[in-house]
Amino acid sequence: MRRYNLIIYIVSLACAGLIFTGCATNQASAPIPANAGHLIVTRVANFGTDLSLVLSVDGRDVGSFTEGRSYSGYIPAGQHVLMARVDPNRTGSKPRKKTVTVRAGQTYSYTAAWSGGNLVLVRNQ
Repeated sequence: MRRYNLIIYIVSLACAGLIFTGCATNQASAPIPANAGHLIVTRVANFGTDLSLVLSVDGRDVGSFTEGRSYSGYIPAGQHVLMARVDPNRTGSKPRKKTVTVRAGQTYSYTAAWSGGNLVLVRNQ
């Protein structure tokens, strides 16, 4: 019985070590890409509890964000098309597109909100 308990103890420690190693690896420690700008897109507080904000950059989805979540990432310098849409789209609201010209080292911050029943991307100053 002692040997069985020792094996369980060792396996538990190994699993805990793997979990903590995975938690220690995050994007914040990744280097900032050269020739890139920082893009932040936040959901407005009253966006909707059962709705997700789906964000695309140049036609490629970069994430689906629920309550309290936002996008923060780096995109290469140059012109890009941001598209925000809501999921599930129960009201038939159209996706909103915004063209942004990114300069290296600059931060571009937007808030996804509702205006008259339409989804909008508002640039934060």
